[in-house]
Amino acid sequence: MNLTNPIFQDAEKAREHLEKTRWPQGPICPHCGVLNEATLVGGKAARAGCYQCNACRGQFSVTVGTVFESSKVPLNKWLLATYLMSASKKGVSAHQLHRTLGVTYKTAWFMAHRIREAMNPTSPGPLGGHGKVVEADETYVGGKEANKHRNKRAAKMDVFGRKEAVLSLVERGGAVRSFHVPNVTAKTLRPIIVKTAHRASHLMTDGAQFYKKTGKEFAWHSSVDHAAGEYVRMGFHHSNTVENYFSILKRGITGTFHHVSEAHLARYLAEFDFRYSHRSGLGVNDGQRAELILQNIEGKRLTYRRSDEAAHA
Repeated sequence: MNLTNPIFQDAEKAREHLEKTRWPQGPICPHCGVLNEATLVGGKAARAGCYQCNACRGQFSVTVGTVFESSKVPLNKWLLATYLMSASKKGVSAHQLHRTLGVTYKTAWFMAHRIREAMNPTSPGPLGGHGKVVEADETYVGGKEANKHRNKRAAKMDVFGRKEAVLSLVERGGAVRSFHVPNVTAKTLRPIIVKTAHRASHLMTDGAQFYKKTGKEFAWHSSVDHAAGEYVRMGFHHSNTVENYFSILKRGITGTFHHVSEAHLARYLAEFDFRYSHRSGLGVNDGQRAELILQNIEGKRLTYRRSDEAAHA
């Protein structure tokens, strides 16, 4: 897939492409769920891509029930934004999308959050399993206080003035899941870890005390003592995989977005998780990654609220 593809230039071509992606076996009515029982609405007042279900008589288009629903932005621009966000390893800022797509900054910002919502897995299974290693670690997102503008430092107590805690679990050779957590304690982290990682997995962590009790709930638990300068033991015991993921996440947030709000951090994490979990090292190219997003747009509609304006990031 490349940027000269007609689906990025022509709204009608984009609609046809989205229909093939969402409905490979024919239109599915979002009102009653009947497959291939719809016909295009004809007549002078007909809208392009508008179907009527012969079973329930409801009308719909390919965007109904998706993150694209009720948007006035042409579908070709939606598809281009989806491709750009799926292909950029460290993300694309809303300002860059606004310049590239020729839409307002506010529109680009909201488009990006809708696409991030589609990147979030609907019902993911647990990471790992028998014979597999899942690494768990925590980090903090946010710049150094000394480098921030005076009115955005922690003393001002605004949402950008403190670091936010993030827990990530990475299956070696597989996917990653990240969570914005209020604090780093056993009480906070344990429920997430046991729900996200399969109990038959080999859990790999650093030497933090709060992992020790949780580790006993897995088939195996190993750790490395970073405080003592130990980072790899016997070539197997390490948390370098999750640390490498953190390096991508932090470079993206620092270099592309500069800061993200606490209210929307979870969606940014979903974006970075998605690209890492469908990386080229696992045989997924940019075009395939974009198609996976389009297949996951259903049932995730977001509506804009005035309160969102205060949380732009």
